Amino acid sequence: MQEQQVIKILKEALNFSDDSINKLKIFSKNLIKANQKHNFISKKSEKDLWGRHILDSAQLVKFIDFKQGSLADLGSGAGFPGIVLALFNANKAFHVKLYEKSPVKRKFLDDVIKQLDIRATLFTNVFEKEIETNFIVCRAFKKLEQIIQVSREMVKKPHKLIVLKGQIGQEELEKAFKNHKYDYKIEKSMTHEESKIIIIKFN
Repeated sequence: MQEQQVIKILKEALNFSDDSINKLKIFSKNLIKANQKHNFISKKSEKDLWGRHILDSAQLVKFIDFKQGSLADLGSGAGFPGIVLALFNANKAFHVKLYEKSPVKRKFLDDVIKQLDIRATLFTNVFEKEIETNFIVCRAFKKLEQIIQVSREMVKKPHKLIVLKGQIGQEELEKAFKNHKYDYKIEKSMTHEESKIIIIKFN
C-alpha cells in the first residue's frame, strides 16, 4: 500500500491530524535511515512501511479511549504500535509507555521521542515492576498465552489487552483459552484479511 493511500485512510477513517501525519513522515524517514544499520524491520517490508507497519499499528486507535489513563506497548521494537499511537494521542493527560529491552532500539525510540516532542516514556523491562495502565497493546511481542500471563501478573487493575496477530492468531487463541476463559472479541485487521486484532478484557 502506497504512502498516499495510507495517509488518506489515516485522515478519513482514523481521524489522524495533519500534525500527526507530518510527524509520521519524519518518523518513517528516520526509521528507514536507522534500518540501514540496525535491521529494525525486514528490508522487504521497508517498501510497504506505511501499510505493513504504520497503518497496521494505527488501526488500534479504534479500540482505545484516549480521554484518560494510559497505554503500555510491550516490546515496542522500532515503535510499532506505540510510537504511532502516541503520535495520534492529542490528550496531554493520557500517558503512553513504551517497553523495550534492546538498548539499540531504546536509543532510536528515545531520539524519535525527543525530536518529535512525543508524549511517551521509555521503560526497559515489563517484569521490573507492576504496570499501571488502562490498555496494553502489543505486536510481534510473544505468543498470546505468554502475553496474557504478563497482562494478568503485571497489571493489577481492570484493563484491556489489545494484540495484533497474523494467520496463527486463531490457533494461539484456542491454545491460550484451553484452560481459562476470558471476555474477548476478535476484530478484522484493515491491512490483511487473515490478520486479527484480539481484544481481551480483564476486570
